[in-house]
Amino acid sequence: MMLAVRWTLSLLFNIQMYLAMAVIAVVFAPWALFSRSGAFAACHTYCRWVIFTARILLGLKVEVRGTPPTDEVVVAAKHQSFFDILVIFNAIPRGKFIMKRELIYAPFLGQYAKRIGCVFVDRGKRGAAIARMKADVARSAADPGQLVIYPQGTRVAPGVVKPYKVGSGLLYEQLGQPCVPVATNIGVFWPKRGILRKPGTCVVHFLPRIEPGLPVGQFMKRLEQDIETTSDALLIEAGFHRP
Repeated sequence: MMLAVRWTLSLLFNIQMYLAMAVIAVVFAPWALFSRSGAFAACHTYCRWVIFTARILLGLKVEVRGTPPTDEVVVAAKHQSFFDILVIFNAIPRGKFIMKRELIYAPFLGQYAKRIGCVFVDRGKRGAAIARMKADVARSAADPGQLVIYPQGTRVAPGVVKPYKVGSGLLYEQLGQPCVPVATNIGVFWPKRGILRKPGTCVVHFLPRIEPGLPVGQFMKRLEQDIETTSDALLIEAGFHRP
């Protein structure tokens, strides 16, 4: 019985979540069209709405640990589900993401992502994609903010081991900015795929920043160690055990 209720509430939550995206996008469109601040306001409003309704409908609470950055940094985050995108964005003032190019065509999401300065990358040809990403990031540097990248390049389910890609290291070297690693256990409650969401308290943890100046190889090793060690601890805290 309880499982059926959770399925029903999860379905209702998903429906209203996408309807809210459309409503908020349309309501804020005039402001967003003339000002990036309007686009950021729309995106933050949407994030707060989803976080609020997740608590009310699903019993899923959010805890943000550490100190979210407000200056110009690279944020390198563990990525387990759509929800961690919203929680991270809600915690920082001017987030802009490295995103796969296909999302530029997603209704509402693509238009607003482009407006706030997100960088779209083609995950096909690796060398060409990295070169284009670096060029696009250089052009977007005129718009101050926090550049969010997912070092593993995609959503990774809890307990799955996936290598870190060098793109985050190249951006760290190119921009000469501090990097803030972010760990999470959100995938335990909001899986990579499927409708069912679980109640509980999910955590996004902003870790101590890695200052600029490290060689790329050393940076990548430290980044992976910081994120994976803390994420594994958060998974255990959430009651997850590797198969």
